[in-house]
Amino acid sequence: MCPLPLAAAAVAAPRAPLRLLNRALAAAMSTARPLKSVDYEVFGRVQGVCFRMYTEDEARKIGVVGWVKNTSKGTVTGQVQGPEDKVNSMKSWLSNVGSPSSRIDRTNFSNEKTISKLEYSNFCIRY
Repeated sequence: MCPLPLAAAAVAAPRAPLRLLNRALAAAMSTARPLKSVDYEVFGRVQGVCFRMYTEDEARKIGVVGWVKNTSKGTVTGQVQGPEDKVNSMKSWLSNVGSPSSRIDRTNFSNEKTISKLEYSNFCIRY
């Protein structure tokens, strides 16, 4: 087994919460390059097709933070934050890919801005 610095730290301090690890990641992301935040709303067949679950998975793969939730009008809305290139990758995914059974008619982006630090430590589904 190949020892990893992270694994060694986890063994040395088994009670250190994962939240601290997420905060360290967020801090590293905020100092690396300019950060962006953008709100989104996805229209089409996006409810009842695991869209939120796939959005959460994709956001974590790309390395952005934020949230996603269903709306009462049949759309999916949320916010994405992270380095500009990663936010742009997520915007593309939200506009063109979605979950396998979804149909994206359009995606509206709003409130896009540069931020000095991340407001979230992970990406989650809101209810």
